[in-house]
Amino acid sequence: MRFVTWNINSLRLRLALLLQVIDKLNPDVVCLQEIKCPTEAAPVEALVAGGFPHVLVEGMKGYNGVAILSRYPMTRIAGPNWCGRDDARHICARISVGGSDITVDNLYVPAGGDVPDPQANEKFAHKLQFLDEGVRYLSATSSSERRLLAGDLNIAPLETDVWSHRQLLDVVSHTPVEVAALARWQATRGWVDTTRQVLGSTDKLYSWWSYRAKDWDTSDRGRRLDHVWASPALAPAVTGAGILREARGWTGPSDHVPVWTDIAFDAPAPKASRRRTA
Repeated sequence: MRFVTWNINSLRLRLALLLQVIDKLNPDVVCLQEIKCPTEAAPVEALVAGGFPHVLVEGMKGYNGVAILSRYPMTRIAGPNWCGRDDARHICARISVGGSDITVDNLYVPAGGDVPDPQANEKFAHKLQFLDEGVRYLSATSSSERRLLAGDLNIAPLETDVWSHRQLLDVVSHTPVEVAALARWQATRGWVDTTRQVLGSTDKLYSWWSYRAKDWDTSDRGRRLDHVWASPALAPAVTGAGILREARGWTGPSDHVPVWTDIAFDAPAPKASRRRTA
């Protein structure tokens, strides 16, 4: 099975690009963030026609929003009301795969604004509160459960996850307080960063490039903000991972690109599945 996570930055605006991603990567499950539309306005019929008969959406008008698309049957699992805000940053589903289940958490962590000071910047305070609540939420999960956590976590934790560790230490997304908070998430149940598990930790890897860059590819000032984590029970089944960097150069792109992870399951492929091309 192939799992893809992507901050699409407007599902309706970039529906054609999503279909292009589906053609390129042929995923079995897609986690989307920042869909920016109300739940009832999501283009579910187009997603079903694109090969995903099972769609779950938690949306809101013009802001945030998450969705899970699956070729396999899935059931939504209720989650917490993060920070008491009802702002559509999390959706969880149990996906049935050939008689066994995998639980998927799709998360969109707050960006945190520009100033890394919770006293001066309410957005940064919100981010830190969200991260603290995440520790409590993930601590309640079981390390023996086959579980995947995916999404735009808005933190680049490693020195090789940013274009310049030294210059970004005081920039929101790579500050020590955020990196430490994300490490606490990972430590709750021994989560494995599947991208780094497969590709190693020494090479520079990015999944986001600012729209402000005149030539994002040449300047290459990126950050790896998008992640797929596997529980200890699931991590040994990870067989591949990657980042679709080329999608940043497509016409009308998101500032994020899709990140994918392959997991081996002894299960028949769903009828809607197509031959994998990448």
